[in-house]
Amino acid sequence: MKKLVTVAMVVAFALSAGTALAAKVKCTVDGVEGDKVTMTCKDASKMKKGDKVSVKSGKKKAVEGC
Repeated sequence: MKKLVTVAMVVAFALSAGTALAAKVKCTVDGVEGDKVTMTCKDASKMKKGDKVSVKSGKKKAVEGC
């Protein structure tokens, strides 16, 4: 019984992990007006209206040493 439950949990996890992967799209910021950002993306076909996105700045902080 434990093996059956374990197999069911592994299959459920594998199926949910496959659908939760995020698409990576490279974009360039065209304009910023208050809270609105306009971007041009290379392959925007992976996105649709209403999708939540996470944006990281391309600028990297300088690392200071001794």
